[in-house]
Amino acid sequence: MDKSNAGFSKTGLRRLRDLLTRHVESGKIPGLVALVSRGEETHVEAIGTMRHVGGAPMRRDTIFRLASTSKPVTMAAAMALLDECRLRLDDPIDQWLPEMADRQVLKRADGPLDDTVPARRPITVRDVLTSTFGLGIDLELMGSPIMTAVLERSNYDPDAGPAPAPDEWMCRLGELPLSYQPGQRWQYDLASDLLGVLVARATGRPFETILRERVLDPLGMKDTGFHVPADKIDRLPPVYFPEATGGFKVWDEAEDGRWSRPPAFQSGGGGLVSTVDDYHAYLRMLLNHGTHEDERILSRPAVELMTTNRLTSEQNAARTALARDNVHLSFGQGQHGGWGFGMAVRAYRSDYAPLGQFGWDGGTGTTAYADPHHQLVGILLTQVGLSTPDPARLIHDFWTTLYQAIED
Repeated sequence: MDKSNAGFSKTGLRRLRDLLTRHVESGKIPGLVALVSRGEETHVEAIGTMRHVGGAPMRRDTIFRLASTSKPVTMAAAMALLDECRLRLDDPIDQWLPEMADRQVLKRADGPLDDTVPARRPITVRDVLTSTFGLGIDLELMGSPIMTAVLERSNYDPDAGPAPAPDEWMCRLGELPLSYQPGQRWQYDLASDLLGVLVARATGRPFETILRERVLDPLGMKDTGFHVPADKIDRLPPVYFPEATGGFKVWDEAEDGRWSRPPAFQSGGGGLVSTVDDYHAYLRMLLNHGTHEDERILSRPAVELMTTNRLTSEQNAARTALARDNVHLSFGQGQHGGWGFGMAVRAYRSDYAPLGQFGWDGGTGTTAYADPHHQLVGILLTQVGLSTPDPARLIHDFWTTLYQAIED
């Protein structure tokens, strides 16, 4: 039998490398770095180049913009505060985020912004952690007054420049009614940015400071943060958004780009940069029930809350629709059936991954999940945004091939 001692077959790993190479050689993915591990064995592939036109090769320590793959990591700062009882799940957030107190809620989610009723109850910490606080990206509401206002005020326009400082950002958000009652419906992304402001105000310190003290530094995640310092900027590739014509549009360069200096707003929803080894340390900590090298980072119950489904079937209806109706983006990756705190959780078998797998994907062509059943971690980082199907197909093929490489 063609076996290795790592829990993967040699044939399976070779097929995985061949698959990744094929995607790069297609000309649609300039380069990538992938890490897979099972138990104590780790395999890394760095394939292709940093730029579409060639240049320096991809390396194991290449730094990538995580986009929404930031969400599982930034959630850990809030979980540390829950462990310390500095936050409680059912505390109203009004004391820290008064801009969100005394909310009005739209009578109809797609209705005019002035046609509202009072919220039935305050927004709680739990609502923010589960992305059910009442506002967020909702594809079913695209073109509606509330969705247009959210996109205008919350820095979702890539050409609008960086987000304002947190206090100004909160003022903008606080001027809007909620689209749904607190706790009623899952909506994407905005809660993770709100979470960063909540953590900062609850502690009286910058969000990144808390994240670094509680999570990044104890895990040795030295290349993870909200910007790339000058002495590391050569390790950051540009981000491309491919065009339907086959070209590549540069969305962000490394030098003088958005991540070349500390941001005014530290976005918990999509602002982190990292490497495959840093992210591996984080996911391994979660697989180890909150510990890293005999040091406890998070409690076991905190990890269990993060990595098991926290949504009711009614709350989850929007997530199901998001995955089912946007095949261009997900190719099945969004069809997990569950959502924990800041990450997806496999609640039913929709593809090759088993129940219990947790993690998330990012719009810059990133994916990172851990699988407790197989004690497996898979991380794939690219610099190609999901503006065409090709990056999503790569992500799908990565997971399909990786699960076939497991040695039973």
